[in-house]
Amino acid sequence: QIQLVESGGGLVQAGGSLRLSCAASGTILTIDAMGWYRQAPGKQRELVAQIVSGGSTNYADSVKGRFTISRDNAKNTVYLQMNSLKPEDTAVYTCNVVGYSSIYYPTNYWGQGTQVTVSS
Repeated sequence: QIQLVESGGGLVQAGGSLRLSCAASGTILTIDAMGWYRQAPGKQRELVAQIVSGGSTNYADSVKGRFTISRDNAKNTVYLQMNSLKPEDTAVYTCNVVGYSSIYYPTNYWGQGTQVTVSS
């Protein structure tokens, strides 16, 4: 089993910055991908950013140029640096990891979520 713990959420004014962290722990064999999703009230969950093997990244169009995802493989931790925040970024941000906790198959793991609120 892999457990994910997020931190770094909070309340900021528009134009401000936050950095989210997600640390994976437990029985970890390998991690194939780490990313961040978000869900705002009344909206579906969407992928915000993802980083995979080799360091390649994917971003939602709405955050390109403002958010940066990175990882520390040694610490099994992924970060999301969020700059130039907008009220539209307000949502619960949840860490996602695709990894192996056994030698047989990969599994999607989810954190508990952290609230990001951007005031106008």
